[in-house]
Amino acid sequence: MIPPQQAEAAALLRRITGAAPIETHISAVFVGPDQALKLKKAVDLGFLDFTTLAARERFARRELELNRAFAPGLYRDVLPVTRGADGALALGGEGEAVEWVLRMAPLPQDAFLDAVAARGGLTPPLLDALGDAVAAMHAALPPVPGVDAPAAMARVIAGNLAAARAAGLPEARAAAWAEAAEARRARLAPLLAARAAEGRVRRCHGDLHLGNLCLWQGRPTPFDALEFDEALATIDTGYDLAFLLMDLEARAGRPAANRVLNRYVARGGDAGLTGALPLWLSLRAMVRAHVAAARGAAAEAEGYLATAEARLDPPPPRLLAIGGLPGTGKSTLARALAPSLGAAPGALVLRSDEIRKRRHGAAPEERLPDSAYSAAASAAVFRDLFAAAAEVARGGHAVIADASFLSAADRAGIAAAAAAAGVPFTGIWLTAPAEVLRARVAARRGDASDATVAVLEAALARDVGPVDWTVLDAAADPLPAARALLRLPPDHSC
Repeated sequence: MIPPQQAEAAALLRRITGAAPIETHISAVFVGPDQALKLKKAVDLGFLDFTTLAARERFARRELELNRAFAPGLYRDVLPVTRGADGALALGGEGEAVEWVLRMAPLPQDAFLDAVAARGGLTPPLLDALGDAVAAMHAALPPVPGVDAPAAMARVIAGNLAAARAAGLPEARAAAWAEAAEARRARLAPLLAARAAEGRVRRCHGDLHLGNLCLWQGRPTPFDALEFDEALATIDTGYDLAFLLMDLEARAGRPAANRVLNRYVARGGDAGLTGALPLWLSLRAMVRAHVAAARGAAAEAEGYLATAEARLDPPPPRLLAIGGLPGTGKSTLARALAPSLGAAPGALVLRSDEIRKRRHGAAPEERLPDSAYSAAASAAVFRDLFAAAAEVARGGHAVIADASFLSAADRAGIAAAAAAAGVPFTGIWLTAPAEVLRARVAARRGDASDATVAVLEAALARDVGPVDWTVLDAAADPLPAARALLRLPPDHSC
């Protein structure tokens, strides 16, 4: 409900747009044919206070400032609702300001990504574009120095426990969750502090779920960043991403969340974020649990509470390497297996082709010159691959290393990374007849691999030496055999 003192202004906005408002607990948005007008409600919810006119103006301007950089054209300006000499209200007129309105471009309801997810529209290209958008947003944000990240995370846990109790979640389960979350936070304190020191704490979006992403000018675009609490939004970029990953898994399934995680890391290289994902995903699920409980959605609250509990008890990590000649389908198999391996939202796929592109500042699908494939360049790519694989596995997350592994040294290197991390290692070697590989490589488009048929021919002529990994026939579908080897269920389940 719109507060009574804002009813007159709301009536004006309804007349201007010809539409009833779309309401949340903190705002009312009036969407017309050529503009959307957002009114902040005069409410005090404890964690925010919009009761004064000055506060509503300040936060409307802050929302404009935060979002306009990433959604140019979507966010337009802030206008006063004024009272003229005749006593009538006008938008942007002369006279005393009695209310403030954020003006935006209108968006159809089916442009929001929660609606896209609900209709099954989160296609692989759209998920990749979503990962790209979030990675670009985070890359553009300046680091915030001096933040005690472990202490800030302790406050987040305490705040969620208080909110869970206030919302009526079961006391024993809420207390047990908080105890487990705090124990994990204490173990992660060195990692959280190190990430802050390396600049991973930034003034982020803060509320990055699918409902706050839209299709704007054909691209996934973050909007409606949290504007009312700087501390809540000054967080590790991985914690910002975690809300999206948690929401994707809940709404579209783990494969969707896994794909966005892997695309995000492929673009920005932040493989180390996986070490804190169990805690961050749990916190984001607990937020949804107590919000659902507060509005009386008991079944939804129970589902999110169960997720929050489960994320704090992840399965153990492992390292899987998938090798073979170009065209054997290494990346296809890696992507199919990843959601089922290890902690949510599944294994991190470290693909040598993507590492090479990132080293050159290129998008995965951008073609590199031949000089990027020198022996020295390839050795550097494999060093990065081994280091990242060991870091991620040591941090408790499953890894799939996706590369050719044509040399015995490279195969030994990835096995040594698993040993250094103290995790189980499995190697899969894919094979297929030469004519099958030639056809696949010739037909490949829009992929991170730059391998041509000529590159394949050179690889076919190469002696790769003895391979002691499990050999699977990739002329057909190797997925069932790979799942059996890894003792995974025939179909993915979370």
